[in-house]
Amino acid sequence: MVTVAERYPLLFEGSDWDFGTIQRIHDTVRDVAHNQLGLGTYPNQIEVITAEQMLDAYASTGMPQLYRHWSFGKQFAHHEMVYRKGMGGLAYEIVINSNPCISYIMEENSAMMQTLVIAHAAFGHNHFFKNNYLFRQWTDAEGILDYLAFAKRYIASCEERYGLSAVERLLDVAHSLQSQGVHRYPRRARLDLKAEKQREAERHAHQEQVYNDLWRTVPGLNQHAVGRSSAERRRALLKLPEENILYFLEKTAPLLQPWQREVLRIVRHVAQYFYPQSQTKIMNEGCATWCHYSIMTRLHEQGSINDGAFLEFLQSHANVIMQPTYDKPYYSGLNPYAIGFAMMQDIVRICETPEDEDRAWFPDIAGRGDSVEVLKHIWANFRDESFLSQYLSPRLIREWRLFHLEDDATKPTMVVGAIHDERGYRRIRNALARQYDIGWQQADIQIVDVDLDGDRQLTLQHATVNGVLLYEKDIEQVLQNLAAVWGYKVVLREIDPAAGKLLKEYVVKAPQRDGLIV
Repeated sequence: MVTVAERYPLLFEGSDWDFGTIQRIHDTVRDVAHNQLGLGTYPNQIEVITAEQMLDAYASTGMPQLYRHWSFGKQFAHHEMVYRKGMGGLAYEIVINSNPCISYIMEENSAMMQTLVIAHAAFGHNHFFKNNYLFRQWTDAEGILDYLAFAKRYIASCEERYGLSAVERLLDVAHSLQSQGVHRYPRRARLDLKAEKQREAERHAHQEQVYNDLWRTVPGLNQHAVGRSSAERRRALLKLPEENILYFLEKTAPLLQPWQREVLRIVRHVAQYFYPQSQTKIMNEGCATWCHYSIMTRLHEQGSINDGAFLEFLQSHANVIMQPTYDKPYYSGLNPYAIGFAMMQDIVRICETPEDEDRAWFPDIAGRGDSVEVLKHIWANFRDESFLSQYLSPRLIREWRLFHLEDDATKPTMVVGAIHDERGYRRIRNALARQYDIGWQQADIQIVDVDLDGDRQLTLQHATVNGVLLYEKDIEQVLQNLAAVWGYKVVLREIDPAAGKLLKEYVVKAPQRDGLIV
């Protein structure tokens, strides 16, 4: 008879490892993840990197193949200074949402830590990337690596042909607008990054034809056409309002050259790639943390890691899910690892050992028993805002001592808006979920009109939330960048959407010709 110890020998002893050890660790973790937990993942590609390479990956937003830009070097210098002075550590891994899924692990990690990060990244994050609806809808895991390689080569070729300063200036402008460079609603055709470089020449030829037709309505060219051009027809022609500012500039800005349009397209594609990650931080890290905890526990139970390695793991795991209280100097809000893992564990409890309160609040999952299947369903179909609003339980609210404060600047005192009763639980849950709503996180700024018949003024509108205006210093700089790309006057109006009241208006004049990036 084959014993558990014979079937699952120790993966390692001590902290040393070699590439053969990494292979055994990966294969054993894969067996647990796929055959015991039923996770579905992309094929894995594990790459071992140094601390300096990890710092470099930090600087380029976790994408080592990304094009070069001075801001990445600035970030590298900052992170290196903090790390060298011992004021902060490094992530144990970086994982890329691609097919194959690439996980970068540090060579300084111990054998136990390599096991942990492979379980966390190569299988936890990997499963979430492959199955969550936002990533399936908005990202192209098959084509992202080829597209990044194409983008890096293209921008390097532009630097050689048009000069480093011209490309750098354009990237500065595009980066300042990239938070407003995403489509927040599904498009008809799913993005295919692999086909982008093949379609580049065709796209430029088509764009030139469209631009010529679009701008034939300017004054002095065809007065009859001008006469027929109403504001409504103009907005319909340009498909306004448009929330994706970089997309509108790429397609419509009259003075941009084809290579500049392609650079804007590259920046907005990269911004779109990261769009789901900003909405799933709690779920993504919660999923990966629950997976690594479950996998490491099963490895210990089956004898693949010894007691010493498991204790080392528990210490690292405890550090990851530590939640500082609000009165600690290093408190910076909710730790997504902590709240995410706590909610995953709580859902398992509700499925397997529910209380009467759980049955009243979660009748669909309480007592079902198949907790892993419930978790996989949640990971696939929710984002942070909807996840919190539906699955944060009263018990967890009490354990975390969550409460709701109403801080109204027009009133002399703060008010406790919710206590631990049924109505209070719902208010706390909804208030916390609202903080992760993309509509509250990012300003709703849309292009609403372009005066093609006159001075080509570009008009934008910001629909405020609770009367909160944009930061004046930042918005003036960003509007200057926008005017430099557009080439003509830009107006931004901040309004109260409920009352339709104008709260503030910014006007940036058309830049001088010698100040244009074109």
